[in-house]
Amino acid sequence: MKISFLTVSALLVAGLGVHASAKTPLQVEHLAQLNQLSDIVLAPGGNQLVFAQKNGGVKPADSSHDLYLMDLSNNNTLRRLTQNSSREHQVRWAADGSAIYFLADRTGSNQVWRLNLSGGEAMQLTDLPLPVQGFQVSNNGQKLALALQHKPGCGDIACTVKAKADDAARKDTAMVYDQLMVRHWDRWLDGYRSHLFVANLADKPVTDALNLMPDWNSDIAGINEVAFTPDQQHLVFSAKMPGVDESWHTNFDIFEVSIEGGEKKNLTADNPAWDSHPSFSPDGRFMAYLAMQTPQAESDRRRLVLLDQVTNQRTVLTEDWDRSIYSYQFGPDNRTIYVTTQDVGQVSIYAINTSFGDVRKVYGDGTAGHLNVAGERIVFSNHRLNQPTEIYQIQTDGNRLQQLTNVNGPLLEGIAFGEFEQFSFSGWDGNTVYGYLVKPVNFNANRRYPLAYLVHGGPQGSFGNMFHYRWNAQLWAAQGYAVVMVDFHGSTGYGQAFTDSISRDWGGKPLVDLQKGFEYIQKAYPWIDGNRACALGASYGGYMMNWFAGKWPDAFRCLVNHAGLYDMPSFYGSTEELFFPEFDLGGTAWDEDSDYAKFNPAAYADNWQTPMLVIHGLKDYRVPYAQGLGAFTNLQRKGIESRLVIFPDENHWIQKPENRVRWYNEVFDWMKRFTAE
Repeated sequence: MKISFLTVSALLVAGLGVHASAKTPLQVEHLAQLNQLSDIVLAPGGNQLVFAQKNGGVKPADSSHDLYLMDLSNNNTLRRLTQNSSREHQVRWAADGSAIYFLADRTGSNQVWRLNLSGGEAMQLTDLPLPVQGFQVSNNGQKLALALQHKPGCGDIACTVKAKADDAARKDTAMVYDQLMVRHWDRWLDGYRSHLFVANLADKPVTDALNLMPDWNSDIAGINEVAFTPDQQHLVFSAKMPGVDESWHTNFDIFEVSIEGGEKKNLTADNPAWDSHPSFSPDGRFMAYLAMQTPQAESDRRRLVLLDQVTNQRTVLTEDWDRSIYSYQFGPDNRTIYVTTQDVGQVSIYAINTSFGDVRKVYGDGTAGHLNVAGERIVFSNHRLNQPTEIYQIQTDGNRLQQLTNVNGPLLEGIAFGEFEQFSFSGWDGNTVYGYLVKPVNFNANRRYPLAYLVHGGPQGSFGNMFHYRWNAQLWAAQGYAVVMVDFHGSTGYGQAFTDSISRDWGGKPLVDLQKGFEYIQKAYPWIDGNRACALGASYGGYMMNWFAGKWPDAFRCLVNHAGLYDMPSFYGSTEELFFPEFDLGGTAWDEDSDYAKFNPAAYADNWQTPMLVIHGLKDYRVPYAQGLGAFTNLQRKGIESRLVIFPDENHWIQKPENRVRWYNEVFDWMKRFTAE
């Protein structure tokens, strides 16, 4: 049963002037106008659901970001819980279902709040001199685990506050470092670390908290990787041990520490690879967590491990199941764990028996997330190539699928989408390779259409059945393109061996797959005009555009390279997470057997001839902007048609709505120049 419950959605349609009789193709402006859902959290009893909705803001609709309560036991009736100008997020339920907790900056910085669902105003629980990054609540409601930015070596919060004041009072602007890493993603590191604190809840707001790792010069992996033990006397968390090698290894471990502080016990010391996401079964018997087995590999298979708290025996539940776990949650029977995993172009929900490891698919269409389980009910989010995120429920046996929200229904009723389908072909070495095709909007089988050939990044990634805000295939379909996305060797969701096959072979098997896929789709879909094709990609996809330019220079009329790697040795010296290139490319840039020279697009720059649009963000520290500048310099020096677009305020991604519109328009204008009949 679909429920259209927000007047906002209807107003969106009025604001756009959309009518059912005259559908319009999806435009980039629509992306900013969509209502977006987050913080989807099911109550412990399973009868109530809280979620956050950020409204798109099309006049006369509002642009609020508030929490809503849906009563699943009473015809899915909806009640708006908050109407504050601040954004509520990181929602947690009280163990008895009587209240919710959340973060909000209602008093000038993010603090923890509690809202009783029986009525009344939200009550502030913390009033700390530092903003709260994240929190967990003990099952007995007596304690908070908090993530706060802390100065390593400071004994308490007051010391960190003073250190921040001293930093602000400095007259010079020098940044000094004695070890890697010095910057991460889009910011220079400032010497403060995300540490784990604990505080007692009382009648008055908390004004101080105990740091459980004051001398650690490393961060916790995140508050979602923190859990109270069943006796509420300890916390478990995922983190890297402090050390100068932090940037070139992936050895996150799970530690246990008393809520009184003191020694931290490493629970996964025997595993030199990545351990993460600990949680406990409802009966307290088991601690589950996710574990990789290959050091330095960030895309190794995440196995689901059970640690028996009584016998101390560990069991890898998914050792014989060739899928990597995204998220998981214990079922109420303590014998079933529900998981999400990428699976042949989808992100699906499966049930795993904890006694025997039996795996059963529950749901597998589109991209599932926000997994919640209570009683016989699973609540989750889902989006697809032709639908943004909505909330669904299904029974644990896989029956009675029901859509609970329809927050964008009225807007989408006025939008025409291109039909899509999954295909497969024989790729490198005869292996089966999958991809997705999206037909142009208002497709006419008697016409021939130009091609947008999208290459995903990662490189261990996928352009699957998902609604993407930065690479939305429907936007190219709306421009009259056939859109093809091939999950080449190295893509995720097809078994670990397939994912691993790209390591040490960046320019090998993936190029063959993309070439064979390009040949296949022209034969299988003769209405696609392969002579009017442009290829596009970001990150590794941008690398592949540079690789196309040198190794496959006559296939496409134009290329679009966003944040692509151009010169591999210089990339190694300027990126931040060194474990990634050292694993994927076989060591450091100076190792004789490494691949930096073998698969270096700059080494084939003399072969370049295809017009290329180069786009980069100045705050991109994963693939620094000099990589894009190097590609553009080569294009200009060789007299090849080219254009450079720089976004000074963006990182590896284009996130601001206005910049996103400019990005798409630059891309569409570039492609039209070269794909016209």
